[in-house]
Amino acid sequence: MSREIALGGVLVPGLLVWFVLSVALLLVFDWIVGRYGLYRYVWHPALFRVAFFACIFGSIALLLY
Repeated sequence: MSREIALGGVLVPGLLVWFVLSVALLLVFDWIVGRYGLYRYVWHPALFRVAFFACIFGSIALLLY
């Protein structure tokens, strides 16, 4: 994948695609976990979300970039 992507004549970083994909996956995961009430087993849900996002984004970026 190229380092930069042209969107409407503006160059944006290539990692932006993986960032948006990571956010989408996090929203799906958050909906599933919230739907089934699994956040009651987590000490700090907001911290868990941030850490899980970092794991998703790092994994995708390292595997695909």
